[in-house]
Amino acid sequence: MTAIGTPQGDGATQRVPLEFGDAILELLNGFIIELRAAGLPVSLTENLDALEAVKHVPIGDRESFKYALGATLVKHYNHWKAFETVFEVYFSLRGRQYAIGEDDEFGDLDDDELDEAQLGDQQGGGGAGENLSPEELAEMLFQSLLRGDAQMMKGVARQAVRRFAGMEPGRPVGGTYYLYRTLRNLDLDGVLERLLQQAQDTQGEFSDFDQRLWRDEYQQRIDQLQKEIEAEIRRRLVADRGVEAMAKTLRKPLPEDVDFMHASREEMASLRKAIYPLTRKLAARLQRKRRHGRRGPLDFRRTVRASLSYGGVPVEPKFRNPRPHKPEIFVVADISGSVAAFARFTLHLVYAISGQFSKVRSFVFIDGLDEVTSYFEGVEDINEAVHRVNTEADVVWVDGHSDYGHAFGVFWQKYGSDIGPRTSIMILGDARNNYHAAQSWIVKEMQDKARHVYWLNPEPRSYWDTGDSIVGEYSQHCDGTFEVRNLRQLEGFVENLA
Repeated sequence: MTAIGTPQGDGATQRVPLEFGDAILELLNGFIIELRAAGLPVSLTENLDALEAVKHVPIGDRESFKYALGATLVKHYNHWKAFETVFEVYFSLRGRQYAIGEDDEFGDLDDDELDEAQLGDQQGGGGAGENLSPEELAEMLFQSLLRGDAQMMKGVARQAVRRFAGMEPGRPVGGTYYLYRTLRNLDLDGVLERLLQQAQDTQGEFSDFDQRLWRDEYQQRIDQLQKEIEAEIRRRLVADRGVEAMAKTLRKPLPEDVDFMHASREEMASLRKAIYPLTRKLAARLQRKRRHGRRGPLDFRRTVRASLSYGGVPVEPKFRNPRPHKPEIFVVADISGSVAAFARFTLHLVYAISGQFSKVRSFVFIDGLDEVTSYFEGVEDINEAVHRVNTEADVVWVDGHSDYGHAFGVFWQKYGSDIGPRTSIMILGDARNNYHAAQSWIVKEMQDKARHVYWLNPEPRSYWDTGDSIVGEYSQHCDGTFEVRNLRQLEGFVENLA
């Protein structure tokens, strides 16, 4: 294995010692393994490309090293955050100064940097920041945000984590807890108001617009400081627990693998961003599949005619031109609290690719049922239609708790005659019926009239038919019952449906 080279300013290449190159390769190998464990599709070819790329960037330039790896290993912007998290763990700054329980403060800053951080008068012994009083630390925090001084912010972050996080070696506590303890003691909201008051005293009276600009600017600096604190906590946790343990702790699913029913607010936002490119990609794929992916029935006359060229042997069978049909879709969705997010994203996806179907009709229910097809007609923003579904649909009959039997009864009575042999019905829900009557015979009647009846359940398969779940009773009358917990599974189902 050759040593890794790093380009210098004059164009020459500095050869890194062999043992250092091996250490980097070992770290990169663990990094690639963790990326795959996090769900990023990293092939062997891309792994080799990454190894080649890092030969042409200075190893000491952390940002260049990061983006060289990102350019070769990340194929979709939705995966960047997961990549960044793994990178920050595997290539975090190392050293004794990050060990939990050590006494040195700002040990990695030289004298000039300490002077810039206004700590030059207290550079005694092993650590300059250790002798700061709470008032001096608060002033240092204020000055770092007032100036937007990145180096001073790093110093504040180091000192704040040391003083307020309460980190202990080997303690099984997540970084979020330490971050909360640190920020609580810094009172950043109060610091923001003080910064705004300082700006007003300096600039004189200014308009509401100017005040908003100043607030946004200072808030951006506060966010930068918070990231520095998060990074400081992460470095100390990596030093204490090891790279592999921290990578596993911080591992989060990719947007397409986020569970609909347990998504946080941040994950829901990433899901909304991910669904737009997904719909475009899926629509193009379905159109291509319908155009080229099917054969018509055998054309006997053309086959016999073509066989004359081979002495009467039908070497090249000829087929009639296919007449692909677009299915008609009925979506019957439970929008009660437990499965509302799943229904919302499914409706969004189906209507975003509605051009691939001859007709799409939507019905939503809790213990009552209402058709909401008109909400999606002539609407440019599907999110607006989905919002109307959640706020305007008449879906409560008695108490607003799921009653599949009554909802199916209403559907069959009002809309059962509209089901035909070209209709595919998608029923969305967890089938938790609150111990009401199942009325599963209605699903059987749907199956007899429709082309297909599919049930999509957002719960893990291991939860089915436990408690008040009766999905098994319904599934015996369906052409397929699918676990659809995330966008990846939903995409796969819809692609096969069309």
